[in-house]
Amino acid sequence: MKKYSDLITQTFDFPTKEFKVENGQLSFNEVPLMELIEKYGTPLKISYLPKIRQQIQKAYSVFNQAIEKLDYEGKYIYAYCTKSNHFKFVMETVLGEGCKLETSSAYDINIIRRLYESGLISKDILIVCNGFKPDNYKKAIVDLINDGFHNCIPVLDNIEEIDYYLENAEQKINVGIRVAADEEPDFEVYTSRLGIRYSRVLKLYEEKIKNSDKVDLKLIHYFINSGIKDTQYYWNELNKFITKYTELRSICDTIDSVDIGGGFPIKYSLTYEYDHAYMAEAIVEIIQSICKQAGVSCPHIVSEFGSYTVGESGATIYSILEKKQQNDKELWYIIDGSLITHIPDTWGKNHKFVMLAVNNWDNDYTQVHIGGITCDSDDYYNSETHSANIYLPDFDKMKEEKQYIGFFHTGAYQEALAGYGGTSHCLIPDPKHVIVDHDGMGGFTYKVYREQQKPEQMLEILGY
Repeated sequence: MKKYSDLITQTFDFPTKEFKVENGQLSFNEVPLMELIEKYGTPLKISYLPKIRQQIQKAYSVFNQAIEKLDYEGKYIYAYCTKSNHFKFVMETVLGEGCKLETSSAYDINIIRRLYESGLISKDILIVCNGFKPDNYKKAIVDLINDGFHNCIPVLDNIEEIDYYLENAEQKINVGIRVAADEEPDFEVYTSRLGIRYSRVLKLYEEKIKNSDKVDLKLIHYFINSGIKDTQYYWNELNKFITKYTELRSICDTIDSVDIGGGFPIKYSLTYEYDHAYMAEAIVEIIQSICKQAGVSCPHIVSEFGSYTVGESGATIYSILEKKQQNDKELWYIIDGSLITHIPDTWGKNHKFVMLAVNNWDNDYTQVHIGGITCDSDDYYNSETHSANIYLPDFDKMKEEKQYIGFFHTGAYQEALAGYGGTSHCLIPDPKHVIVDHDGMGGFTYKVYREQQKPEQMLEILGY
């Protein structure tokens, strides 16, 4: 016997806090997945809200512990990167943990308005407005500020952007400056297209902000595309960034915050290892050290964690519709959905997620390729981050055995990239979407957020 359960337990440190197996069936954060499958069918998207709360609380904990340990004079501010997942149930969960918000487009400002109308935020909330800003985005920001959202901070992405605020703001406003970080050496470009290059930051402040009675500089921002990692590249960029803060602080009394962007990693493999507490303490210590050497006050530290906040809350579950032995070496498991449509990062970026069998853990395992239901040759998944191969339980369709699999930690960006609620490749519908939360008595509540997309909805979009 070569059981699937033996393969997983011998390959990984398994079970984990998130994944456990009982009677050959997998649970995700103690949620019994077969129970959900039997109740709602597949394909199925799951959003597990308690994980969002846990992630936010963990970030607050590691940064605040570092601040206390080092006697750091600034505070930590958690701003949620809304573009990672815009759903209202996510925003409600995030705001319930005291988070601030970061926006990326004019349409994010519409969400801010709705949140205010719903009583979920007040006009005092910190809103960091990032990204390149066409006129409609700049207008939406200014209108928000003019309506009393006094902690709304547009972060300048280019030098000309500030002119709009100077011309249209009815009161003094706070702004930030995004500096353009250098990309990693193997990236296709040298410097990020976003932000203002280091050599022009002080010039922008001196020429357009310092002597203005309509605008104050509040923060400086950067973002490392590859995330917050313990690498020489990351520490070099952080040092450059904080040094630029000290240069600004020495000539500007109003700047009091640095925004280190997003990038706390999440688990995309069962072999994942990352010390969030160590990294948070190292970041705080470096900022403190550079500021002390420069003789300036330490800033508040703002983060914009998006994938970290919501990624591990998501799961996508499929049934295996068919086994296809295409040659001596290639066995295909065909799922009842599309990887291109439902988990586009697997196709567009060759991104890997935690992938496990949901049932039949006591069956023998076999090497497989996973294929989507579309007619596209690229709709497949055939390797994991830890291995060049995929192994799943073998099952006997003649005995009416059914096999289910899950892709886990799919809670960030996938719906946005796929175009949730629209038309997708081969008109494959969005799956049923279920929200899972604690019921306060040791169990769970299940709520169907949206049924599987209907053909009529897609046909209407297409003009039929």
